[in-house]
Amino acid sequence: MLLTVDVGNTQTTLGLFDEDGTLLRQWRMATDPSDTSDELHARLFGYFRMFDLELSCVTDAAIASVVPILTQEWQHMMKKVLKAEDILVVDASRDCGIGVDLPDPRQVGADRIANALAAKETYGAPVIVVDFGTATNIDVVDRAGNFRGGAIMPGLLLSAQSLFSRAAKLSSVPLVPPERTLGDTTESAVQSGIVVGAAAQAEGLVHRIMEELGETETGLGEGQLTVVGTGGFSDIVADVTDVFDTLDSNLTVRGIYQIWRHRAEKRARRGSRSI
Repeated sequence: MLLTVDVGNTQTTLGLFDEDGTLLRQWRMATDPSDTSDELHARLFGYFRMFDLELSCVTDAAIASVVPILTQEWQHMMKKVLKAEDILVVDASRDCGIGVDLPDPRQVGADRIANALAAKETYGAPVIVVDFGTATNIDVVDRAGNFRGGAIMPGLLLSAQSLFSRAAKLSSVPLVPPERTLGDTTESAVQSGIVVGAAAQAEGLVHRIMEELGETETGLGEGQLTVVGTGGFSDIVADVTDVFDTLDSNLTVRGIYQIWRHRAEKRARRGSRSI
């Protein structure tokens, strides 16, 4: 089986795939840059035990990480404990199964290239992914099937934390969709500004990107541009916008799997053990 690890700044998402590419289990854990390989082992062991799984079932592993120190710790743990035969670290500057039409692919986050490939494989091209995580990323695949870049902005939680820490009269409020955009209490006004504001940002950026790409129609029909929402806050934002054609909660881990599969098939074709 393949273990995929998506290390974000706030959360880490784990996915366990069988040989056919079916996602069997998915777990989420807080990202802590101080974690050692032993602590990661303990957490992983606990998650597997929840479903009576043995760590020995993992034969391969793939990591997409935006936290370099944790990339090293995950690799060390996987080699020492899982004894995985192949450990792939996703890097957009290497062949990931999708063209990267950018001046410097090395600048592309591993999660973004995973999102782009999974969206292309699942929904076709063109496609736009809006990923609501620590940052809100917009990832764009054009009609030719190439990753073209996108936009990066502060995520909902970052925006809320910044507001609460700088505005003395505002206290933390739950990040849930307000009943109306016009807030009539401090709490509803904050919720409107953060949640509906995030939706409005997504709508505006998606429509501007569509104009630059020359796309006019959205939807899940063949040849139309599809807009996909993903990430921890996508469900919340989707309640106050119709910009998304679909929500896909495990898009990133599937993209990591698909990159691993592409590299494994390529290696098999050339008869080499290097990945």
